[in-house]
Amino acid sequence: MNKRIVDILKTDPPKEISVSGWVRSFRGNRFISLNDGSCLASLQVVIDSDKLPHELVSNLNNGASILATGRLISSQGSGQSVELQAEEIKIYGKSSQEELQKTILQPKRHSLEKLREQGHLRMRTNLFGAVFRIRHHMAYAINKYFNDNGFFYIHTPIITGTDAEGAGETFRVTTLPVGKNNIDNSKDFFGKPTHLTVSGQLEAELAALALGKVYTFGPTFRAENSNTTRHLAEFWMVEPEIAFADINDDINLGEEFLKYLINYALTNCKEDLQFLNDRANKEESQLPKDKRNELSLLERMNMVTENDFERITYTEAIDILLRSKPNKKKQFKYEVAWGVDLQSEHEKFLVEKHFKKPVVIVDYPESIKAFYMKRNDDGKTVAAMDILFPGIGEIIGGSQREERYDVLEQKCKEFNVPKDAIWWYLETRKFGTVPHAGFGLGFERLMMFVTGMNNIRDVIPFPRTPNNAEF
Repeated sequence: MNKRIVDILKTDPPKEISVSGWVRSFRGNRFISLNDGSCLASLQVVIDSDKLPHELVSNLNNGASILATGRLISSQGSGQSVELQAEEIKIYGKSSQEELQKTILQPKRHSLEKLREQGHLRMRTNLFGAVFRIRHHMAYAINKYFNDNGFFYIHTPIITGTDAEGAGETFRVTTLPVGKNNIDNSKDFFGKPTHLTVSGQLEAELAALALGKVYTFGPTFRAENSNTTRHLAEFWMVEPEIAFADINDDINLGEEFLKYLINYALTNCKEDLQFLNDRANKEESQLPKDKRNELSLLERMNMVTENDFERITYTEAIDILLRSKPNKKKQFKYEVAWGVDLQSEHEKFLVEKHFKKPVVIVDYPESIKAFYMKRNDDGKTVAAMDILFPGIGEIIGGSQREERYDVLEQKCKEFNVPKDAIWWYLETRKFGTVPHAGFGLGFERLMMFVTGMNNIRDVIPFPRTPNNAEF
């Protein structure tokens, strides 16, 4: 196997090597910029076109894939430490010059929308190469953190008969003919209604009540007809569950976990992060001052790692918002009142204006949270927590789970959750129930934060949204 460019750039010349990749540019019939996706940087390959067949040289277009063999030497020019003096070039796949003009592989700037339309090619650009390399590192860091801290990885089902969130926005899974009005569920594949999962939490709780500390990391699905920059129909969730733990243990885990992930990115993705940081700064310099982020991408990441997260109750958050200048000047679009869910503009104010660091809000009104959250002694709130980040808002949502059978049974009635649908979940409270807690981290929300991308469709390889299931 040929060496990767990321490794070649660390190699001390001189050395005989072979390298494969795609042509990014070909200048003066002499200099090939070759990239293989292993890193942001390209390798300069220098050829003597007089010693190569004319037909071969004429096919060294952008996008062509080649094998270059020769001698790695110290670079004669600026911009790179080494270059390859090629003695032999082999073309694996040509790139039609005529067809090239219709694609995003042309060496010019393209809109993000245009890049999404050509999702089969967008990973070859510097921007999306950086994004998806970082996505790999973040997925690895998630598994590494939990493994190193004694958690067991549980694969929860993608097809389920339970709507954990109770929102009803689910994708039905069926083998019955489409278009029938009177569906006989007993004749369906599973003998009852099933859908794609919205969360692996309930199943993860079962595992935590046997193994102590577990996590899930997999795809989830929401049939929400939304075309905003923050919603996908298919996305990935990270959901740890810990037994013998309360809401404070849950918050501590969330803060430590997030700081670990951000530090991992800062340490292992330096080149790609610097590229994204510089790109974002250039983009924002063209915006009006009131539309720009106060902090750069790297500054926002350092804000997370260098500060203890501010911890406040929902009631305290409402009081702060009610006393705030934007509220007094009626600049908030949405009403601030005890009992309503916080909107993005409220979260943004708390994190970026008031505290200027990540914020954890606990003890939300019971009426705006899910049925499985532990009821507090005041009878009005639940032991729920949200962690808010700059530029993102809620990045983690979690709670201490209601471990008392009688209370959980009553909450099922209040939230109209059919007891027969989650009998197994209730039954765990009958046999050695314990305080336990967990949270959900939307992986794409994390990716938006660490890449600075403003649209969630740009941090997942193949976005699924209303009227869009291409590629």
